[in-house]
Amino acid sequence: MKKIVNYFRHRRDITLLTVAFVLLVIALFKPTVPIKREIYSYLLVADISQSMNVVDESINGKPVTRMQYQQYLLHRIIGEMPCGTQVGIGLFAGVSVAALYTPIEVCENFAAIEDTIDHLDWRTGWSGNSRIRESMVTLAKLIRSFPEVAQVVYLTDGEETPALHAFNTRDLTDFQGGKDWLFVGIGSDKGTAIPKLDENNQVIGYWSSESFAMQPGIAQISESNIGTRNDSVASGTSDRFLSKLDEKYLQTMSKEINAQYVNGDSVQAVLSAMKKQPPARRDKAKFELKWLLAGAAGLLFLAAYLPKHPIKETKSIWKQWLMRKKRQSSAASA
Repeated sequence: MKKIVNYFRHRRDITLLTVAFVLLVIALFKPTVPIKREIYSYLLVADISQSMNVVDESINGKPVTRMQYQQYLLHRIIGEMPCGTQVGIGLFAGVSVAALYTPIEVCENFAAIEDTIDHLDWRTGWSGNSRIRESMVTLAKLIRSFPEVAQVVYLTDGEETPALHAFNTRDLTDFQGGKDWLFVGIGSDKGTAIPKLDENNQVIGYWSSESFAMQPGIAQISESNIGTRNDSVASGTSDRFLSKLDEKYLQTMSKEINAQYVNGDSVQAVLSAMKKQPPARRDKAKFELKWLLAGAAGLLFLAAYLPKHPIKETKSIWKQWLMRKKRQSSAASA
């Protein structure tokens, strides 16, 4: 035993490499320690109405639909969340929001959450209308049914269809459920036609302006004052309904319910706004040590090939270099 100790004492490089290897092996088992920290819980609400099929966003310079950009943004958000954060995915269509599942721990269920985002599709929608104001009430009820508090991050283009008027605009003056919610605007401010797709996602036409017109005559008696949308298809280009991000409307509604608004074009702006939302609770969460262990192993690996006394070695090399230059200078002058 003494011989082994003496061997490692005199073989500094072997000792450091051995310790580095042991740390890497420990890191493979993904050790954790419980620490007290603020736990965040979110319900990420995705707009799956047909206006999300409009192509007016881009990813790395490539034109994409609002739905595709929404999925990209959700993937980025999920990827930035620390372990211990809880996330649920909700879908908005018609007048309501439905939760696919209540918030679950992001690291243990990362693959499942990512798969959910990958399968967001307008064909999942249960209604052709898009009534964001109406959905506020059902969303507040949904959140109250969760086992614990969750903050809302609502991604939408702000499109209300049919258009709002005096008879079908819900008054949110006394609405209490939206405090600290976050609305994220998806889309551009340039009007673009909404494609009408078949069950195979093939374009068969475009929604007409008539389909999105105000319907005051039926507003008091149909679907709790929400109206219905005409299922017609535009035959030309002049009567197409042009859809765009209604940023002003989302900002106004956010103020009404004491929520916040941010444009979704900047991922970092969205993440920054989410960090300002209050946590669900303060509790113990698992802190992963694998990255610390791997980092320490890397430093030990480098140290194994460094001189034992790097400063002295550097000074010695510098002196030798100066003396060599001096001799070369003397030889040249002679």
